[in-house]
Amino acid sequence: MLFTIPVAILVNILGGWLVFDRKETCMSPKLKRLILFGVAAIFLATAVGLTTSALKENIVYFYTPSEIDTLEIGNRAIRIGGLVQKDSIRIDGLTAQFVVEDVNSQQAVIYTGALPDIFRGGQGVIVEGKFNNDTFNADTVMAKHDEQYMPREVADKLKEQGVWQGEVTK
Repeated sequence: MLFTIPVAILVNILGGWLVFDRKETCMSPKLKRLILFGVAAIFLATAVGLTTSALKENIVYFYTPSEIDTLEIGNRAIRIGGLVQKDSIRIDGLTAQFVVEDVNSQQAVIYTGALPDIFRGGQGVIVEGKFNNDTFNADTVMAKHDEQYMPREVADKLKEQGVWQGEVTK
């Protein structure tokens, strides 16, 4: 429905060129099809472009604390993955402060909300949120669900750094 209206308008604008039912046309049927497919391709490319730009605004990138040190993040939402530093967890009511680390770097995190029951020091975690100065304000905290599980992204990054020794669970 949405596609047929612009095509009908375009056919009316081009009037004399796209004559489908008259015999005295100067364009061959092959040229008519080519123009019609060209117009359809333009509409399709526009739709794909608009969809891609809308999705780009909602993408959340994943980084380790070491990668954050070298990037200019700004105020966009990101995910940080690593291990919760042992003895770094401080909880005051629903506000939790802790440190996410990898081999080379650490990142302070503040989270307001109920932490998962299995959240503890030394385990893999992914936090999602935004930076406020040097502190990461997390909106979401995701912790591993058993002793064998490590999120694939975190495990791959830790393997690259030579820290992760376990198996990656699919």
